[in-house]
Amino acid sequence: MRKIVVVLSIVSVALFAFQNKESKEGKKESAKAFPLDNLDKSVSPCDDFYQYAIGGWLKNNPVPNTESRWSSFNIVRDANNAKLKTILEEFSSKKNEKGSMEQKIGDFYLSAIDTKKADELGISVLEDEFAKIDALKSPEDIINLMAHHESIGVNSLFGFYVGQDDKNSEAYISFLYQSGLGLPDRDYYLKEDEKNKSIQLDYTEHIERMLSLAGIENADEKASSIYAIEKTLASKSMSRVERRDPEKTYNKYSLAQLQEENPDLNWEVYFSALGIKEIKEMVVSQPKYLNAINSYMDSIPLESFQDYFKWKVINSFASSLSSDFVAQDFKFYENTLSGKKEMKPEWERALNKVNGNIGQLLGKAFAERHFPEEAKEDVAQMVENLRTVFKERILALEWMSEETKEKALEKLASFNKKIGYPDKWRDYSSLEITPDNLVQNTMNSRRFNFKYMVDKLGKPVDKDEWFMTPQTVNAYYSSSKNEIVFPAGILQPPFYNVDADHAINYGGIGAVIGHEFTHGFDDQGSKYDAKGNLANWWSEVDREKFDGRANLVVEQFNGYEPLEDLFVNGKLTLGENIADLGGATLAYYALKKQVEKEKMENKNIDGFNYKQRFFLGWAQVWHMNMTEEELRKRIATDSHSPGQYRVIGPLSNMSEFAEAFGCKEGDPMVNPTDKKAVIW
Repeated sequence: MRKIVVVLSIVSVALFAFQNKESKEGKKESAKAFPLDNLDKSVSPCDDFYQYAIGGWLKNNPVPNTESRWSSFNIVRDANNAKLKTILEEFSSKKNEKGSMEQKIGDFYLSAIDTKKADELGISVLEDEFAKIDALKSPEDIINLMAHHESIGVNSLFGFYVGQDDKNSEAYISFLYQSGLGLPDRDYYLKEDEKNKSIQLDYTEHIERMLSLAGIENADEKASSIYAIEKTLASKSMSRVERRDPEKTYNKYSLAQLQEENPDLNWEVYFSALGIKEIKEMVVSQPKYLNAINSYMDSIPLESFQDYFKWKVINSFASSLSSDFVAQDFKFYENTLSGKKEMKPEWERALNKVNGNIGQLLGKAFAERHFPEEAKEDVAQMVENLRTVFKERILALEWMSEETKEKALEKLASFNKKIGYPDKWRDYSSLEITPDNLVQNTMNSRRFNFKYMVDKLGKPVDKDEWFMTPQTVNAYYSSSKNEIVFPAGILQPPFYNVDADHAINYGGIGAVIGHEFTHGFDDQGSKYDAKGNLANWWSEVDREKFDGRANLVVEQFNGYEPLEDLFVNGKLTLGENIADLGGATLAYYALKKQVEKEKMENKNIDGFNYKQRFFLGWAQVWHMNMTEEELRKRIATDSHSPGQYRVIGPLSNMSEFAEAFGCKEGDPMVNPTDKKAVIW
């Protein structure tokens, strides 16, 4: 995922369903807008609104053994995977026309659920890849191999992708970026505390076990060598906080400059092997990292590179290999790192593989069956309501000059919106899928998707392209396209409920819409102009004022301590925290307009007025239980704060929340005036 695509949730979860429309036929009652048993009234809303609003839910919804967290996203997934399963079982149980959507989806699912066949094939499905690695003799061979690995989705020494040029959004350009690690982040290698040392040891042992399963001799020595290479790569990698600055990661190079700076890497060979015949320039996200890779061509023995590449291939396909590989892969990545106790059932793991490789094709099948067009109209109107409020708030800003306001309004007016599913679907006709080899199907799909990406070079930017599948329960903002996108999967309870009152829907999908709007004006998105170009449209004074207000958000979240001595990273999560604050604020005032228009100010539901229900709706979106292992991993790697702080963080800055629940200065849910962050 490109750095400029900013998503709403902690993780993108592939699933889908819209509403409980079956209620019209008497098959199922629609979900309650806000179940009162979510509440924990033993706690004051002014002390801890998260516990007050959804403490009952937290108590009654522990993390299942097959999960590392349990939240609204997971609940929607489980409620709707049955629909996806029905499609997969239907397509896989009948004879379909070769090359049809049904054949590709059905056969991919058959290959993914056939564990007996995977056990029969064992490691043999990777023999050709190992042979390529054994044949390495020179740095030029290595660069060729890395290009090949990129095309089949194997994480190599550095990464490549094609995307919009940050400073020319009308054109595609190639990007090179740091890669090569098997642990979730560079800090896992560099921190020397007891917990990280334990993970480092477990990871090295995991590599050893996987190499042994593959029949590779001297697995213990080779595992240590592989870990040493990865730790070296980690030491040269940019931190996640540094990578959030688009100006630091935009470094345009000509091919000649790249070759001159990194002479031991044959870049013409590399790009040619990627299928790019002519390349004049590219963006290098981390030049110093590539410089380090260049120096390693001579300093790291060829045999060590071969061991490293074999590990990368094994790791990339581990979950699609025989049962012993799958079990060991789960043990480390899902149990040790995330705290899951049990694997998901075979059909669900197979579903995830279909989604991960040919997700849009499955999304097309799903949208054809389940997505009602009226949802587009409802949400589209809410988008425009939020846009109107944002315009009014920009005009009323006391800290921003008129000149900068004009540019901000130009950008706001230029926001494009996409709802539900793509207007144009990708053509999968050239993709070969068979029912009896999951690894081969995965390679074919990765090559197909890679070629689709590379073929963008030299072509006009595709304004219709989506970066998420329709069945994804999430939303995103793209800086380069200056667009907000809401897949069909998120247009359902608790985000959006056709039977809910305005307050709950504005606290849910309304705040989501506001969240994505605000991403265009967070610390990253605000560096892009109305056309999606990385270009400054701020006066120097206005930018300083913005940064000062944003820094209050950094300091606030730096103070949150989910576990002893484990604090939220305010700089890493800044963009999402600004978006949460802006989203809740915009949605609140859009709701206020809606209620005043319909003269519903005095209507109470379940003892709460519309203002209170709005904040209950916001809290409901982010109810979440999580294993300690998963929490630790997300604090280190995730740009989103844990659910608890996504609720109390923004609301403690909002006088609107304090007024709704009668909170006063000095209450935990009311930030002191000099610490209160108010931006948009």
